[in-house]
Amino acid sequence: MNMPPSKEPYDGYCGTSYAAKMLGISVGTVQGLVEKNDLKAWKTQGGHRRISLQSIQDYQRRHNLAPASMMQGEDRLRVLVVEDDESTRLMLQTNFDQWGLPLDAVMYASAMEALLDMPSLQPQVLLTDLKMPNVDGFEFLKTLSAHNLFSNLAVVVMTGMSAEEVRAKGGLPDGVQLLQKPIDMDWLHGFFDALMSVRQINRRSRAQPA
Repeated sequence: MNMPPSKEPYDGYCGTSYAAKMLGISVGTVQGLVEKNDLKAWKTQGGHRRISLQSIQDYQRRHNLAPASMMQGEDRLRVLVVEDDESTRLMLQTNFDQWGLPLDAVMYASAMEALLDMPSLQPQVLLTDLKMPNVDGFEFLKTLSAHNLFSNLAVVVMTGMSAEEVRAKGGLPDGVQLLQKPIDMDWLHGFFDALMSVRQINRRSRAQPA
């Protein structure tokens, strides 16, 4: 499995989950806007819908919608979640909302859909399950580790598999955190806090005169 190329058409397009996050609406509403041609889109050979980023920005201007916070500067942490279980995705999003941290999380049920959006989203954090249909988490991480996007990612694997089972499957790339299910949300909250503290320190360092 290969990552999408870094040139058009992928740079100018995103998936329905990312579009829904940008517009602050549901995935179903995005699909309706595509059907009405309010958003320009096409489908890959695998049947994944790709939506023009330019048409999303045009829609925001036509309807006087403020750009999504995830498109603004470095003050927010872009988080990509890949989890095929809907209840787990909802639980994660509910906790993220309650924490009040400057997180912009986009949820995916499919690793392939996430891969297609990663060049546009450019996440700083990846949370992924391992046991998933079609493309599982092992193949997903193997693909990412061969791509330059991986070097800028903080990666947490969320799994019900034991450490021994993970090793038997070939293990994980260096630097990947293993988080057992049921997910320890206090640990995850602390993980995000630590990442944000490091980012603030780095920004201050860059801002200081040499």
